[in-house]
Amino acid sequence: MQFHQPRPMMPLGTRPAARLLAASVLRYGLLVPAPGCVVLGRSSDRPHHACFSSTPSRRQQDTRNDTTPPPSAAKEAATEPPPPPSSPFSYDTQEPDYDTSQYHSLPRAFGANQYMHINEELRQSLRQLLWQFKAPIRYAFAYGSGVFSQGTSSSEKPMIDLIFGVTYTQHWHSLNLTDHRDHYSFLGRLGSGVVTRVQDDFGAGVYFNTYVELNGMTLCVIILTGVRAKGVVLQMIKYGVVSLDTFCRDLADWETLYLAGRMHKPVKILRDDARVRLANQANLLSALRVALLLLPEQFTEEQLYHTIAGISYMGDPRMNLFTENPHKVANIVANQLPNFRRLYSPLVDTLPNLVFKDDPAATVPRDTLLLQDMDPVRRGNMVRRLPKAFRKRLYFQYQRKWQIPQLEYERLVGTAEQERVEGRQGGRFEQRIAEDVAGIRREVHAVIRSTIGWPSTSQSVKGLFTTGWVKTWRYLREKVRKWRTAKKSAGT
Repeated sequence: MQFHQPRPMMPLGTRPAARLLAASVLRYGLLVPAPGCVVLGRSSDRPHHACFSSTPSRRQQDTRNDTTPPPSAAKEAATEPPPPPSSPFSYDTQEPDYDTSQYHSLPRAFGANQYMHINEELRQSLRQLLWQFKAPIRYAFAYGSGVFSQGTSSSEKPMIDLIFGVTYTQHWHSLNLTDHRDHYSFLGRLGSGVVTRVQDDFGAGVYFNTYVELNGMTLCVIILTGVRAKGVVLQMIKYGVVSLDTFCRDLADWETLYLAGRMHKPVKILRDDARVRLANQANLLSALRVALLLLPEQFTEEQLYHTIAGISYMGDPRMNLFTENPHKVANIVANQLPNFRRLYSPLVDTLPNLVFKDDPAATVPRDTLLLQDMDPVRRGNMVRRLPKAFRKRLYFQYQRKWQIPQLEYERLVGTAEQERVEGRQGGRFEQRIAEDVAGIRREVHAVIRSTIGWPSTSQSVKGLFTTGWVKTWRYLREKVRKWRTAKKSAGT
């Protein structure tokens, strides 16, 4: 009688799914306190005063890059496991893998900084809103003044803004048209195929339905001022539908910054998805890096959040018209400082070139000072690790500014394969960009404006057709009214 020898168990770290999960967590892991735990102090034991680790000189960098190991040593290095990282963000030298198809979920504590706490009754009301949609929603979040206070008072109950991430947009619109035909403009009569074409081919890939009153949906909510609404009222909402693929590309690469910019500010996640959470963690880190390129060596925590929140408004044409509150960014930051701290403080703790000079647990964000390392090598690495589409535009700006020939430019930038093998380490080109301290602020501003300008403009024009003329006129009147109110309050 023959007995089959049991198959030896593979170590956890060598299983394909676990290895992929571990790689993704290591690359953009940032394990932060689980939801429900608000930690205002630092998550590491690094001192709060300026304490940067030593940075190799440029000559040492060049020598290190020019040194090629013998074939035998390279072969041994390929078979040996990589050494443990020397800092929490050593994994950031590689491009993260956003493919979560080989595992079902991320670790429970991963990306917990993205979860915001709101009033329980409002949270339940928002969940009830989702239950009115039978079409499958993979990811959903609520944002805007209807969820988080922006310091403005109004006699009217604010509209709730929602974004739905779906897998198959045409299938979703087909189901939603069956259940909620009244949500759509005249485009709904043309069918889900036309609606999907308009969504995907124009603007930033989002289809908005505005001023929607859910039939039979009665909610008694808590107004943000703390006064309970009298009676039972219908909830007015605006919801946008976007493909998960489009959403994640914008979060990871900043193709349009239309949705990625919204995620730079606190939002209330109502339904979560592992791929979006992973991509958004990279998005938040990218926002922090861009803000550091725009800020001086020393700045306050509130200045940091103001810079981050202002990224998505730099190229928005509505800010130059009479349709947006000119103090919107300042109002958002001033009224949501605890949420901004929860969102970004864990990321600040992990960056090796950024430290708190003051203990954030003992000071308020307006008085908390931060210090960044202005060394060109470190800042060059930051430039190299910017989102792909955004970084490509920034490189093109400097190629044109310095009149670099195309072949020389391609050699300096390198190929995707070189980046995969060597990691996302800034070279001489990135370090030269980092040394242009005054110029880089202008160029980054220009890239942000060019990234946001056209998608935001075309998305606004698309709204004339997706929303309809009547609702669009109503929306514009409401925006102009808010703008006038803000101007009057600023003048008093």
